[in-house]
Amino acid sequence: MFIGHHALGFAAKRAAPRTSLGWLIAAPIFLDLVWPIFLLLGWEEVRVDPGNTAFTPLDFVSYPWSHSLAMATLWGILAGLLVTRITRDRRGGIVVGLLVVSHWFLDWATHRPDMPLYPGGPRLGLGLWNSVPGTLVVEALLFAAGLGLYLGATRPRDRVGTWSLVAYVVALLVTYVGAFAGPPPPDARALAWTSLGLWLVPLWPRWFDRHRKEVDHGVA
Repeated sequence: MFIGHHALGFAAKRAAPRTSLGWLIAAPIFLDLVWPIFLLLGWEEVRVDPGNTAFTPLDFVSYPWSHSLAMATLWGILAGLLVTRITRDRRGGIVVGLLVVSHWFLDWATHRPDMPLYPGGPRLGLGLWNSVPGTLVVEALLFAAGLGLYLGATRPRDRVGTWSLVAYVVALLVTYVGAFAGPPPPDARALAWTSLGLWLVPLWPRWFDRHRKEVDHGVA
Protein backbone atom coordinates (compact mmCIF):
# COMPACT_ATOMS: atom_id res chain seq x y z
CA MET A 1 0.00 0.00 0.00
CA PHE A 2 1.20 3.52 -0.75
CA ILE A 3 -1.31 6.38 -0.59
CA GLY A 4 -3.27 4.40 2.00
CA HIS A 5 -0.42 4.96 4.46
CA HIS A 6 -0.51 8.69 3.74
CA ALA A 7 -4.27 8.61 4.29
CA LEU A 8 -3.78 7.57 7.90
CA GLY A 9 -1.20 10.30 8.40
CA PHE A 10 -3.62 12.94 7.14
CA ALA A 11 -6.49 11.55 9.22
CA ALA A 12 -4.38 11.49 12.39
CA LYS A 13 -4.23 15.29 12.48
CA ARG A 14 -7.64 15.25 14.15
CA ALA A 15 -6.32 12.96 16.90
CA ALA A 16 -3.06 14.89 17.36
CA PRO A 17 -3.70 18.50 16.29
CA ARG A 18 -0.52 19.80 17.98
CA THR A 19 1.70 17.34 16.11
CA SER A 20 3.24 18.41 12.81
CA LEU A 21 1.87 16.64 9.75
CA GLY A 22 5.50 15.88 8.93
CA TRP A 23 5.66 13.48 11.88
CA LEU A 24 2.20 12.10 11.11
CA ILE A 25 3.19 11.29 7.51
CA ALA A 26 6.63 9.95 8.43
CA ALA A 27 5.14 7.53 10.98
CA PRO A 28 2.92 5.34 8.74
CA ILE A 29 5.65 5.13 6.06
CA PHE A 30 8.47 4.58 8.57
CA LEU A 31 8.84 0.88 7.81
CA ASP A 32 9.39 1.82 4.16
CA LEU A 33 11.98 4.40 5.24
CA VAL A 34 14.19 1.85 6.98
CA TRP A 35 13.54 -0.94 4.45
CA PRO A 36 15.89 0.32 1.67
CA ILE A 37 18.66 0.79 4.23
CA PHE A 38 18.30 -2.83 5.31
CA LEU A 39 18.27 -3.92 1.66
CA LEU A 40 21.54 -2.12 0.98
CA LEU A 41 23.08 -3.62 4.13
CA GLY A 42 22.07 -7.09 2.95
CA TRP A 43 19.84 -7.73 5.97
CA GLU A 44 16.69 -8.08 3.86
CA GLU A 45 15.93 -9.18 0.31
CA VAL A 46 13.54 -8.27 -2.51
CA ARG A 47 13.41 -9.51 -6.10
CA VAL A 48 12.05 -7.76 -9.16
CA ASP A 49 9.61 -10.36 -10.43
CA PRO A 50 6.99 -8.99 -12.88
CA GLY A 51 3.72 -10.85 -12.41
CA ASN A 52 4.38 -11.68 -8.76
CA THR A 53 1.05 -10.00 -8.10
CA ALA A 54 -1.23 -8.12 -10.47
CA PHE A 55 -0.37 -4.78 -8.89
CA THR A 56 3.37 -4.89 -8.17
CA PRO A 57 6.37 -6.60 -9.77
CA LEU A 58 8.14 -7.03 -6.44
CA ASP A 59 8.70 -10.28 -4.59
CA PHE A 60 9.38 -9.45 -0.94
CA VAL A 61 11.62 -12.40 -0.20
CA SER A 62 12.63 -11.41 3.32
CA TYR A 63 12.05 -8.28 5.41
CA PRO A 64 11.63 -9.37 9.03
CA TRP A 65 13.56 -6.46 10.60
CA SER A 66 11.60 -3.70 8.91
CA HIS A 67 8.19 -5.25 8.24
CA SER A 68 7.37 -7.95 10.80
CA LEU A 69 4.58 -7.12 13.25
CA ALA A 70 6.90 -7.59 16.22
CA MET A 71 9.50 -5.19 14.83
CA ALA A 72 6.83 -2.73 13.68
CA THR A 73 5.64 -2.64 17.28
CA LEU A 74 9.17 -2.02 18.51
CA TRP A 75 9.75 0.69 15.90
CA GLY A 76 6.43 2.24 16.91
CA ILE A 77 7.38 2.35 20.59
CA LEU A 78 10.76 3.93 19.79
CA ALA A 79 9.23 6.46 17.39
CA GLY A 80 6.54 7.39 19.88
CA LEU A 81 9.07 7.94 22.63
CA LEU A 82 11.27 10.01 20.32
CA VAL A 83 8.43 12.27 19.19
CA THR A 84 7.21 12.68 22.77
CA ARG A 85 10.69 13.70 23.88
CA ILE A 86 11.19 16.14 21.00
CA THR A 87 7.73 17.74 20.99
CA ARG A 88 6.77 17.32 24.66
CA ASP A 89 3.41 16.13 23.34
CA ARG A 90 2.57 12.75 24.83
CA ARG A 91 -0.64 12.42 22.86
CA GLY A 92 1.18 13.08 19.62
CA GLY A 93 3.82 10.52 20.54
CA ILE A 94 1.18 7.87 21.15
CA VAL A 95 -0.50 8.63 17.81
CA VAL A 96 2.84 8.46 16.00
CA GLY A 97 3.60 5.10 17.60
CA LEU A 98 0.24 3.69 16.53
CA LEU A 99 0.72 5.01 13.01
CA VAL A 100 4.04 3.18 12.70
CA VAL A 101 2.36 -0.10 13.66
CA SER A 102 -0.58 0.61 11.31
CA HIS A 103 1.77 0.07 8.38
CA TRP A 104 1.86 -3.68 9.04
CA PHE A 105 -1.91 -4.02 9.03
CA LEU A 106 -2.41 -2.10 5.79
CA ASP A 107 0.35 -4.13 4.13
CA TRP A 108 -1.18 -7.34 5.52
CA ALA A 109 -4.38 -6.44 3.67
CA THR A 110 -2.66 -5.76 0.35
CA HIS A 111 0.32 -8.15 0.21
CA ARG A 112 0.20 -11.81 -0.60
CA PRO A 113 1.24 -13.94 2.42
CA ASP A 114 4.70 -12.45 2.91
CA MET A 115 4.17 -10.23 5.99
CA PRO A 116 5.99 -11.89 8.93
CA LEU A 117 4.55 -11.83 12.43
CA TYR A 118 8.09 -11.82 13.83
CA PRO A 119 11.57 -12.62 12.47
CA GLY A 120 11.47 -16.27 11.45
CA GLY A 121 7.74 -16.51 12.17
CA PRO A 122 4.71 -17.25 9.97
CA ARG A 123 3.94 -14.89 7.09
CA LEU A 124 0.47 -13.57 6.39
CA GLY A 125 -1.35 -11.49 3.80
CA LEU A 126 -4.84 -11.14 2.34
CA GLY A 127 -3.60 -10.50 -1.21
CA LEU A 128 -5.56 -7.40 -2.28
CA TRP A 129 -2.72 -6.74 -4.74
CA ASN A 130 -3.99 -9.70 -6.79
CA SER A 131 -6.82 -7.40 -7.91
CA VAL A 132 -5.85 -4.14 -9.61
CA PRO A 133 -9.39 -2.64 -9.49
CA GLY A 134 -9.78 -3.68 -5.85
CA THR A 135 -6.45 -2.12 -4.90
CA LEU A 136 -7.18 1.14 -6.68
CA VAL A 137 -10.66 1.46 -5.18
CA VAL A 138 -9.58 0.68 -1.62
CA GLU A 139 -6.57 3.01 -1.67
CA ALA A 140 -8.51 5.81 -3.37
CA LEU A 141 -11.30 5.62 -0.79
CA LEU A 142 -8.81 5.55 2.10
CA PHE A 143 -6.91 8.50 0.68
CA ALA A 144 -10.04 10.55 0.06
CA ALA A 145 -11.28 9.88 3.58
CA GLY A 146 -7.95 10.71 5.21
CA LEU A 147 -7.48 13.88 3.19
CA GLY A 148 -11.07 14.90 3.94
CA LEU A 149 -10.44 14.53 7.67
CA TYR A 150 -7.30 16.67 7.42
CA LEU A 151 -9.13 19.36 5.47
CA GLY A 152 -11.86 19.30 8.09
CA ALA A 153 -9.35 19.66 10.91
CA THR A 154 -7.28 22.52 9.45
CA ARG A 155 -7.66 25.72 7.47
CA PRO A 156 -5.03 27.54 5.40
CA ARG A 157 -3.36 30.59 6.93
CA ASP A 158 -2.15 31.76 3.53
CA ARG A 159 -1.70 30.66 -0.08
CA VAL A 160 1.17 28.34 0.83
CA GLY A 161 -1.19 26.44 3.10
CA THR A 162 -3.54 25.95 0.17
CA TRP A 163 -1.45 25.44 -2.93
CA SER A 164 1.46 23.54 -1.42
CA LEU A 165 -1.05 21.01 -0.09
CA VAL A 166 -2.67 20.76 -3.53
CA ALA A 167 0.74 20.25 -5.16
CA TYR A 168 1.64 17.58 -2.61
CA VAL A 169 -1.56 15.63 -3.23
CA VAL A 170 -1.07 15.85 -7.01
CA ALA A 171 2.55 14.69 -6.66
CA LEU A 172 1.49 11.73 -4.53
CA LEU A 173 -1.16 10.66 -7.03
CA VAL A 174 1.18 11.05 -10.02
CA THR A 175 3.87 9.04 -8.22
CA TYR A 176 1.34 6.36 -7.31
CA VAL A 177 0.07 5.99 -10.87
CA GLY A 178 3.61 6.08 -12.25
CA ALA A 179 4.79 3.35 -9.88
CA PHE A 180 1.88 1.16 -10.94
CA ALA A 181 1.77 1.87 -14.66
CA GLY A 182 5.47 2.46 -15.30
CA PRO A 183 8.21 -0.08 -16.00
CA PRO A 184 9.57 -2.15 -13.10
CA PRO A 185 12.88 -1.12 -11.53
CA PRO A 186 15.94 -2.64 -13.21
CA ASP A 187 17.09 -4.48 -10.10
CA ALA A 188 16.75 -4.58 -6.32
CA ARG A 189 19.75 -2.35 -5.68
CA ALA A 190 18.43 0.40 -7.92
CA LEU A 191 15.08 0.10 -6.16
CA ALA A 192 16.74 0.48 -2.76
CA TRP A 193 18.71 3.57 -3.74
CA THR A 194 15.64 5.16 -5.30
CA SER A 195 13.54 4.36 -2.24
CA LEU A 196 15.91 6.33 -0.02
CA GLY A 197 14.26 9.41 -1.52
CA LEU A 198 11.26 8.67 0.71
CA TRP A 199 13.18 10.27 3.58
CA LEU A 200 12.53 13.65 1.95
CA VAL A 201 8.77 13.14 1.66
CA PRO A 202 7.72 14.20 5.20
CA LEU A 203 9.50 17.55 4.83
CA TRP A 204 6.85 18.77 2.37
CA PRO A 205 3.80 18.20 4.62
CA ARG A 206 5.77 19.60 7.55
CA TRP A 207 6.15 22.82 5.53
CA PHE A 208 2.58 23.34 4.39
CA ASP A 209 1.14 22.18 7.72
CA ARG A 210 2.88 25.17 9.35
CA HIS A 211 0.85 27.37 7.01
CA ARG A 212 -2.44 25.89 8.19
CA LYS A 213 -4.27 26.29 11.49
CA GLU A 214 -6.38 24.00 13.59
CA VAL A 215 -10.16 24.29 13.24
CA ASP A 216 -11.99 24.76 16.52
CA HIS A 217 -14.72 22.10 16.62
CA GLY A 218 -16.02 23.21 19.97
CA VAL A 219 -19.66 24.14 20.43
CA ALA A 220 -20.26 27.76 21.37
